[in-house]
Amino acid sequence: MIIVAISVLFTNNLARSLQIEEQKNMSVWVAATQQLIVAEDDADIDFVSTIIENNTTIPVYICDEDGRILASRNVEDKKQAANDVLLTGSHHGPIELKIDETTTQYIYWDDSRLLTSLRYVPYAQFALIFIFIAIAVITMLTGQKSEENRLWVGLSKETAHQLGTPISSLNAWQQLLSDKYPGDEYVQQMKRDIDRLQMIADRFQKIGSEPSLQPEDFVPVIRNAVSYMRVRTSSRVRIDDSSLVGVSRVLMLNAPLMQWVVENLLKNAVDAISGDGQIVLQLHENERDVMLDIADSGKGMDTLTQRRIFEPGYTTKERGWGLGLPLAKRVVEQYHGGKLLLKSSQVGVGTTFRIVLKKPEDR
Repeated sequence: MIIVAISVLFTNNLARSLQIEEQKNMSVWVAATQQLIVAEDDADIDFVSTIIENNTTIPVYICDEDGRILASRNVEDKKQAANDVLLTGSHHGPIELKIDETTTQYIYWDDSRLLTSLRYVPYAQFALIFIFIAIAVITMLTGQKSEENRLWVGLSKETAHQLGTPISSLNAWQQLLSDKYPGDEYVQQMKRDIDRLQMIADRFQKIGSEPSLQPEDFVPVIRNAVSYMRVRTSSRVRIDDSSLVGVSRVLMLNAPLMQWVVENLLKNAVDAISGDGQIVLQLHENERDVMLDIADSGKGMDTLTQRRIFEPGYTTKERGWGLGLPLAKRVVEQYHGGKLLLKSSQVGVGTTFRIVLKKPEDR
């Protein structure tokens, strides 16, 4: 902007100087024309004619008292200009040209092509600088996004790596307890939770790798997530998935990753409900997409939170990391080519998230 400002000032000063110079040239040109009209025998006609002929850049109009163009010079469309009435307000001048005692003509002129072009130089510079700035911003954002992606991948793989050792240890302890207390319910539950931890570690390990998408029925994936959350949620929070009973929607999915997304949204919905509440899951579709709405009757979100909810690191929870929703969005949009969006939210009423996935024939 400083460069443009300096350029505008410099160019305007240069244009004003050139305009003053052209005005002086026109005064000389008119004087030469006047001299040619009233030339006497001893006048230097060649010199006067040279002055007149040297004007090859400034458009000139010679008009009568009514503004009708009698002659023109350096005007692109001379044939048309010869029959036009000059709009004097858009031209420089006039300078009087005495033909005789009873006849006066008037000289008008326009800026030369050089002067006109010079006035547009700052705008061209501004456009060029704007393009460079836009390219720089896009490059910076692209680099920032790439760095963010590398951070996600590194964090995910490191998490999976760190989980590996305690999971192996837990597996060994669970096997010892299973040998000592065969058939014990709590030991079996421990086994299920360890398997769950292993599945989570495997999911994190897959982040950054191209996932394998297979034709899968979306509904069992949803209901498995509901079943997992239902036994780990207070009985005062009711999860209603009755609309999914008897429904089948085959999509291209990575089932473990998509189940984790649904579980994450359900967990957020449970956290948003303080006391009694309800979570309702509904499936919709159109010609191209299948949409899953997860609506809760929780505390809802204000406008600021709605705008930032998918930002990595942003959270409204005291112990939250702000990674669940951004990672879920990444899984849905980058891995499955769908969309994860906040459909609606109102403070004191509740929140609805929507997963949008394309039908197989459109992939």
